[in-house]
Amino acid sequence: MKIISFDDVKNLNISYEECYKWVEEMIVHKKEAQLPSKIHMNNPGNIFCNIMPSIISGVFDNKMGGVKIVTRYPERTPALDSKILLFNADSGEFLSLMDGNWITAMRTGAVAAHSVMKFAKKNFTTIGMIGLGNTARSSLLILESIIPNKELTIKLLRYKDQAERFIERFGKYGNLKFEIYDVADEVVSGADVVISCATYFENDICSDDCFDEGVLIVPVHTRGFTNCDLFFDKVFADDTGHVDHFKNFSKFKYYAEVSDVVNGLAKGRENDNERILAYNIGVSIHDINFAAHIYQMFKADKAAFDFLGNADMLDPVDKFWV
Repeated sequence: MKIISFDDVKNLNISYEECYKWVEEMIVHKKEAQLPSKIHMNNPGNIFCNIMPSIISGVFDNKMGGVKIVTRYPERTPALDSKILLFNADSGEFLSLMDGNWITAMRTGAVAAHSVMKFAKKNFTTIGMIGLGNTARSSLLILESIIPNKELTIKLLRYKDQAERFIERFGKYGNLKFEIYDVADEVVSGADVVISCATYFENDICSDDCFDEGVLIVPVHTRGFTNCDLFFDKVFADDTGHVDHFKNFSKFKYYAEVSDVVNGLAKGRENDNERILAYNIGVSIHDINFAAHIYQMFKADKAAFDFLGNADMLDPVDKFWV
């Protein structure tokens, strides 16, 4: 079994377009996967551990399986950490213990970008962004790679110095114009799309009247927008089993899985006036698909493959690395 570290994965220089493609292929093949509900364990202090198993098929010659474990410790830098155990689901052979931090950030960003491309109104030009860490960075990087040179205004919610650092990260993208706001309502009001990547909000953060007609809200970690459940026109999610326990699930006006929309089994956006909410909770089929592709990339390079397992599994040490 090979050990594949954070640096091993990051140094492959996988393109943002490839990340989007890998997410899209797994959304198409979701119904062919085995996807039990994730196990979520909480501890005091907003500490948690998520255990996410799945088996995928339809992409590789054989079924691939794996288990992803995600932990959050607020005093750790970075607070989130993840590991992926990958195995051949046909033979039972364990293939790799792989760092999941790069995969988590990129697959989550790619899923958010996919929701924007699928559910945003036509000719969207303004994106509000809340929570400006690695996931927000990957979301915008991948979205920009899909629609390069599109003129966009990006409204950022100020938090410490993160907005300024976010703007600095995207300094070379001349098609992106940035604005900084101190209040969440001001970020959301006037936005065509809102991507929230904040990992924790105790309560909803915006008043009902700040959501314009046609807005798409993508709350990556599901926090802060439960008031939208009650009056938005449509709600989509990556997996019903991950949202059917939500307190407002029975009150959604219209609900469908993203996979069903992509495969033509459910309605998506039907006009530019609909307010839409996309709850992409995060399903491990994407992590396992990414991990399997990455394992295959290493296996295709004998020298690189032979080297794997000779080094310790090194975690990222910087707060912002995307």
